[in-house]
Amino acid sequence: MAILGGVLVLAFVGLRLAFFHGPYQPTSALPPAKLLDLHCHTAGIGAGGSGCFVSRELEQSYKFSIYLKAFGVTREELAQQGDSLIMRRISEQLAGSARVGQAIVLALDGVVNDAGELDRTNTQAYVPNEFVASETAKFTNLLWGASINPYRKDALARLDWAAEHGAKLVKWIPSTMHIDPADERIAPFYHRLVELKLPLLCHAGQERSFVGAQDELADPVRLELPLKLGVTVIAAHIASTGKDDGERDTDRLARMMAAHTNLYSEISSLTQANKLGYLREALTRPEFRGRLLYGTDFPLINTALVSPWFYPLNLTRVQMAKIAAIQNPWDRDVALKQALGVPPDIFARADSLFHARP
Repeated sequence: MAILGGVLVLAFVGLRLAFFHGPYQPTSALPPAKLLDLHCHTAGIGAGGSGCFVSRELEQSYKFSIYLKAFGVTREELAQQGDSLIMRRISEQLAGSARVGQAIVLALDGVVNDAGELDRTNTQAYVPNEFVASETAKFTNLLWGASINPYRKDALARLDWAAEHGAKLVKWIPSTMHIDPADERIAPFYHRLVELKLPLLCHAGQERSFVGAQDELADPVRLELPLKLGVTVIAAHIASTGKDDGERDTDRLARMMAAHTNLYSEISSLTQANKLGYLREALTRPEFRGRLLYGTDFPLINTALVSPWFYPLNLTRVQMAKIAAIQNPWDRDVALKQALGVPPDIFARADSLFHARP
């Protein structure tokens, strides 16, 4: 038995030596200043008059329970203290980070009906701009991003309000908000984004954080219209795991980079178990050079979807154990991405783009 055990250990070591690749590219020191996370979510059940809600289907799914645990709250706590508790917990966890100093917390608009009003029946999750703006204003380490469905009858007025109240960007998830970014009817919305100098952070690629999605609306090629009109577009997650017209969405997005200097992407969610290999692609494909920003997709970085133990061919056992032992989710995320080869310019670019620091 001892001999068999020794053989197995030697076999494992041999396989590791044969297939171990190390980080995706050489590792570098982090920027001296604390980082800005441009992609941080919040949620709510409507407690405390927040105006938030989630659909019955989403609330009863296993996913919502995972999200609440990752935020560090329970349903009972929200019912007693209000949805603002999630924002406080985000700020508290972020304040404990040695690496990340600020995060842009995102509102989330819903589906809009033919009358240009919120369609609660078909909306899976809703987080009002007013709630996010007022709550983030209480914390120096939280900024906010608006979310406005351009099919709302008062979309331009809502956009002006968001800009006046300090929104750093506008966030869309086309596949759950039922927005077609290529629709010529929403060109006035794009023109106003340009006037207000507000970037559009738009989900691209497959969407699986909700209980249903029209993924064809998140085809990055549909972003050609706002790009041609001069909108600064950040296509989230390098359009990972999506596929349209028989082609990977990441390939479609990469091809667009040369034609549009106002097109960016970001690396949030790319260390998740269902996206292994996409961070390597983001870091090594020349099309993405100079166009990537740092984000986390919090609270997903605080779930079992993300772990350094998923990278035995890129990190040593000591590295994986050391990163896994980091308690703060932002510091753990930065450590993992740095160890995999994310360079300092990607970590720093979001802060430069949004001029977030006082």
